[in-house]
Amino acid sequence: MVTDNLSYPIGEYKPRESISKEQKDEWIQALEKVPAKLMQAVEGMTDSQLDTPYRDGGWTVRQVVHHLADSHMNGYIRFKLSLTEETPAIRPYDEKAWSELKDSKTAEPSGSLALLQELHGRWTALLRTLTDQQFQRGFYHPDTKEIMTLENALGLYVWHSHHHIAHITELSKRMGGLNAFADGKPED
Repeated sequence: MVTDNLSYPIGEYKPRESISKEQKDEWIQALEKVPAKLMQAVEGMTDSQLDTPYRDGGWTVRQVVHHLADSHMNGYIRFKLSLTEETPAIRPYDEKAWSELKDSKTAEPSGSLALLQELHGRWTALLRTLTDQQFQRGFYHPDTKEIMTLENALGLYVWHSHHHIAHITELSKRMGGLNAFADGKPED
């Protein structure tokens, strides 16, 4: 579902009370496809297009690509910590400050795209080994002051991926269709 809201084109994330094995399997498959979907979304973009914000006051396409790599590296580590420690308190990071670093504004997207390809391969390999009991483990987020289970974190990172890919594809549509998905959704 794509909305007219430029900040939340697929809506806001809503954690679920109950998550089936089938839903987790679907999310793992979706997470595995994220790097290819993101590559497809930015393929052929010029530097000028990569440096276009997806909305007034928003990040550029280039910053979004680098943000996904930054965020998902942190996500993978949060999963590993949660599986090896008892409800660890994760270390938050300032995503806005990270996106303002020069590399986020100038580096070619190819490095982050390659990183995401390898990271998601490793992450989904890990996820496929988890039992239902392991998916109930979680981490404490000091900013939200809540514990998030790994199964809900999986849903969040899939949503996060589709959220930012939709920022790019919706911008592409508004720019005249470059690399836009036919139905405006980053899913199959």
